[in-house]
Formats: sequence, C-alpha cells, structure tokens
Amino acid sequence: MTAVELREGFVLRPLAMGDASALADAYRRNREHLAPWEPLRPERFFTQDGQEEDIAARAASAEAGAGCSLGVFHGERIVGRFNLAGIVRGPFQSGGLGYWVDRDVTGRGIATSAVRAIVTAAREELGLHRLEASTLTHNHASQSVLRKAGFEQIGFAPRYLQIAGRWQDHNLYQVILHT
Repeated sequence: MTAVELREGFVLRPLAMGDASALADAYRRNREHLAPWEPLRPERFFTQDGQEEDIAARAASAEAGAGCSLGVFHGERIVGRFNLAGIVRGPFQSGGLGYWVDRDVTGRGIATSAVRAIVTAAREELGLHRLEASTLTHNHASQSVLRKAGFEQIGFAPRYLQIAGRWQDHNLYQVILHT
C-alpha cells in the first residue's frame, strides 16, 4: 500500500523497521487504553526490540502477499496501527482488518478515514474482493467506524478471540469490494 494523507496532517503509511521505537512508544502510551480491546501482551512487546520483531514478521507476511501493517502518523508520532492480515488469494480474494487509534485522537474521524483509505487500497491496489473485521460486541465506536466505511454486520461469533485474557464474543463485519 502507498502512503495516504488522511486529514489534518495525519498520514497512513506502511510501517518500516525505523518505526519500531515510535511504535513501542505508542503502545506504552496507550497500554491502558488498549488493554480491554487487545490480547494480553508480554512485556517485550512494549519495547523497541519487541516491535522490531513484530514489524519484521509482518514485513515477511507482506512480502508473501499475505498482509500489510500500517501506521497512522502525525509528524513523527504514531497515533494508530492498522493491520491487513490473512490475505487469501484464489477464489476467496479476502483479508482481515484490525486496528486501533491513540486515545488522544479518538472521536476525530481518524480511524474512519484510515479504514476508508484501506478499503480503497484493498480494492484498487490489492485487487481484493472482500475485507472482514470483527469487534467486541460492546465496542460501539469501532462498529461505527466500520459502518461508516461501508462494512455491514454479517454475524455473531461466540468466544471468537482471546481478548484481555479471556475468550470473548465478537460481531463479524464485511465489505464487498467487487461485485
């Protein structure tokens, strides 16, 4: 994916190894904010070394055509992360989307702008047919972001993902990119 200017000086672009320190800072800064919405993380995850490992693994996935990892930047500061993962080609042409934004930029339309940009890139650059996403059933803000970006709820998955240390129910969403 190519870099996209979102709005108000916010830029969505692929993460690179040189972003590991800023990404670790973003995760540490948002640790409490993200805790209810993410898997439990080992302490190493919140370090530059941990983020270098994560970026390298996701870069290998991108090289294989199976995903891409993007950051939302405001200047040099990372204020969000968006992952397109599990891209399957062949007759499926689909991928899964996950994301978060910094507690200081929630409610400003940054997540919605980024998801819309990713939907466009998935259609036009990656040639995907479909994107899927899931949210915890009580994550109304993320559900609103997905709906504004054209996703529709397609189901409910009991005990779908282990979030905050326990298996939790999720609502499932998709957007069809090509008819």
